[in-house]
Amino acid sequence: MRLSTIVTLALLAVTIVVCAQQPPTFHTESSELVVLPVTVTDAHGALVADLSRDRFTVFDNGRRQDVTLFTAEDTPVTVGLIIDNSASMRRKLGEVVAATVAFARASNPDDEVFTLVFDDDVRDPLPDGTVSAKDTSALYEALSHLTPDGRTALYDGLRAGLARATAGARDRKVLVLISDGGDNASHATLTEILARARAGNVTIYTIGLFDKDDDDANPGILKSLAVATGGERFLPRSAGPLIEVCARIAREIRSGYTIGYVPPDRDGAFHRVSVQVQAGAGRKLVVRTRPGYFAAGVGATP
Repeated sequence: MRLSTIVTLALLAVTIVVCAQQPPTFHTESSELVVLPVTVTDAHGALVADLSRDRFTVFDNGRRQDVTLFTAEDTPVTVGLIIDNSASMRRKLGEVVAATVAFARASNPDDEVFTLVFDDDVRDPLPDGTVSAKDTSALYEALSHLTPDGRTALYDGLRAGLARATAGARDRKVLVLISDGGDNASHATLTEILARARAGNVTIYTIGLFDKDDDDANPGILKSLAVATGGERFLPRSAGPLIEVCARIAREIRSGYTIGYVPPDRDGAFHRVSVQVQAGAGRKLVVRTRPGYFAAGVGATP
């Protein structure tokens, strides 16, 4: 192969860069890209996965940007199941295990899956740390032996989950949190977790499970985590809807779009992002993505 060809191919190579304090980026030799996971649904909440690149428009702090990366492929992701194992979940464990298995079955079979459980502390119930989504028996075995007890270190569980996801082998990172949203045992704080979630390249879906007499329930926290990362909060009221919610999240991950553009500024500030989709006559579409990113500062190394 000629040297000029090698150089050309090298310049076209795209590498994922994940940095907790900078925007999620793909980068080439000459530029970085802000990368946004995007979900589109119709007026009835059904996923829309057949849109072309020219239907999307991206705005950065109100300024229109040229889309330089676009894909709608079903590519494997790194996904962490972050599960409340405190005493308040004791009567719900069977439902949670069934729902997580349903999630894995609906996922891309090559997804890299890990799970963390939290009560007074945070633990990894999987002997090997991760499994592929198609290995539902290993996931079931690990979770079915849990014994819910103790207090709720939700923020510690999320901090560990964000770190594990960022270090995962797949380019796209997702967390699915199942909890009542309360916390009474963490060393980490909500402010810290929201900052990490806002700055990181991890989408968080939250599922709230509550008892009527659950004084620690905090659905507002679950919503804040989802909104800050471009995910979604769900509040199923029974086992059937819980299983359907988990399957829907898996389908949504597989049906999403990835959009990238060159950031207009290197000012170290938070940039608000919006994505609009041309719906067509008589059709209403709803777009969801992360609300923004922290731009790299002048002189920062990609």
